[in-house]
Amino acid sequence: MDSKKIEPLGDRILVKPLAREEKTESGIILPDLSKERPQEGEVVAVGPGRRNEEGKNIPPAVKVGDRILFSKYGPTEIKINKEDYLILSESDVLAIIK
Repeated sequence: MDSKKIEPLGDRILVKPLAREEKTESGIILPDLSKERPQEGEVVAVGPGRRNEEGKNIPPAVKVGDRILFSKYGPTEIKINKEDYLILSESDVLAIIK
């Protein structure tokens, strides 16, 4: 399966998590146990958006290629061709990194 073949539904977003630093700024190498799940990623695919009470579609604020910060506990982890991806709701996106 290819990430280009996955189309998120509603306000869902497919994200490729960005790798975290292996060392601190002072040069200390972090062991695997101390590393947290990344909270930054690149948007790979975006759903059509959510519907309001009148049934009108509200397009998502993010687009493919955006770098985003997201909530730590919101995403669902999936594997595509042995690579890690996350699916999350647009409401789990905290910010777009410019």
